[in-house]
Amino acid sequence: MTIAKVFQSGADQAIRLPDDYRMNVEEVYLKRTPEGFMVIPRDPWEVFFEGVEELSDGFLGEGRVQPPVERRNWKS
Repeated sequence: MTIAKVFQSGADQAIRLPDDYRMNVEEVYLKRTPEGFMVIPRDPWEVFFEGVEELSDGFLGEGRVQPPVERRNWKS
């Protein structure tokens, strides 16, 4: 686990991020969690694709059974 310094900058509170955690963005999303909060780059697709890469090879593998398509008659 990495430790970062928390400090006051005028009326704001700031966190000095270690080099390994720095982001090349101007804005971030903040999300509260039960443990504290997450800092997410403004482009959430980057985070999404990183998460997809962490899924196991069998996540959507052959063992998944897809139910048949249900046909419906729609009245206009």
